[in-house]
Amino acid sequence: MARKAMGQPAWSTGLNRKPERVQAILQALRAYYPDARLILNFENPYQLLVAAILAAQATDERVNQVTPAVFQRYPTPRHMAEADPSDLEARIRPTGYYRQKARFLIECCRAIVERFHGEVPDRLEDLTQLPGVGKKTALLVLNHAFRKPSGIVVDTHMHRVAQRLDWSHEQDRDRMEEELRALIPPASWVEASPLIAFHGRRHCKAPRPLCTGCPIEDLCYFPEKHFR
Repeated sequence: MARKAMGQPAWSTGLNRKPERVQAILQALRAYYPDARLILNFENPYQLLVAAILAAQATDERVNQVTPAVFQRYPTPRHMAEADPSDLEARIRPTGYYRQKARFLIECCRAIVERFHGEVPDRLEDLTQLPGVGKKTALLVLNHAFRKPSGIVVDTHMHRVAQRLDWSHEQDRDRMEEELRALIPPASWVEASPLIAFHGRRHCKAPRPLCTGCPIEDLCYFPEKHFR
C-alpha cells in the first residue's frame, strides 16, 4: 500500500484529486447551485477591496449592510485616504474590529493614491503590498473585480470543504491555495470559491455536515458524514 503523505488522513484515497473527479464535483455543484456567486456587493475594484477588508471576522451579509453608506461617503480611494478615522470607525463599527479596519482602509488607500495614481492595481504582487491586503483579498479582487483568474480564494468554507473532499489537508491557507491551484483547472478558478462557499453554507457546514440531499454525496469519502 502506498505510504500516506505527511498530514494526509488515513481515510484519504487520492481519488478525488484526479482531474476527472475534480471536474465531476465542480459540475455537480454547478448544477445544484446555479445561483452561486460572490455575496459581497460591489461595482468596481475599489468597492470590492473595501468590502473584502471589512469582511474579515464578519459575515458578508453584515458587510453589505454597511458598505452603501461607506461608499456614498467615500466613493474613491482618494476620499478614503483623507477619511476622518472617527467618522469611518463609526460607519464600519457593525463589522467588528472597526479601529483596525479603519486604519487599514485609510493606509491602504493612501498607498493606492501615492503609488498607483488613485487606481486599485491589478497585479497580485502590487495588491499584496498594500496595508491590510493579504493573498486571499488580493485574489478576490483580481478574480471577481478585474475578472483575471489568478488563483483560488481559500476562505473558511473552502478551507473546510477542501479537506472533507480530500482535495488538500494543508492547514496553512497559502499552501492549500497552491495545492488547489494545481488541482482545479484555471477556467474554474473564479467560480470554484463561490460554488464551495454556497455548498459550505447549505450542506457541508461546520462543525458537522448535513449530508442528506448533498449533491456530491456519492463523490465524498469524508468518514464523519452526518445524516438526519
